[in-house]
Amino acid sequence: MEAENKFTTGPLLATAIDARRHPRFKLGVDISINSRTCGLLKGHTVDISQSGIAAMLRIEVPVGEIVELDFTLPFGRVTTYAAVRQRSAFRYGFQFLELSDLEAIRSTCRQFAVEQALRSPDSH
Repeated sequence: MEAENKFTTGPLLATAIDARRHPRFKLGVDISINSRTCGLLKGHTVDISQSGIAAMLRIEVPVGEIVELDFTLPFGRVTTYAAVRQRSAFRYGFQFLELSDLEAIRSTCRQFAVEQALRSPDSH
């Protein structure tokens, strides 16, 4: 099997029930989570938006806990704080809390949106 580009882009379809403030984009990169209760955890991201990120983890992290996230995007390395907002099996949703270090996230999401628009059949 061919290796997949780790910066996979593409929209995640949102239903009317799943309406969100910011669109989510597929993203598959390694992530480190520093948890007060669980220590340093390693995971892999699933998707990202300007307000949060989802990741697959092997160890349970309590919903509501504030954690430190560390991951690399095409526009740079990000270290920020986030709240664990949801959990479904091994998939966790994190809401970014710090706005000072999020320019790389905003730039990445803008780039993914442009790439998505260029691939859209309606844009031709």
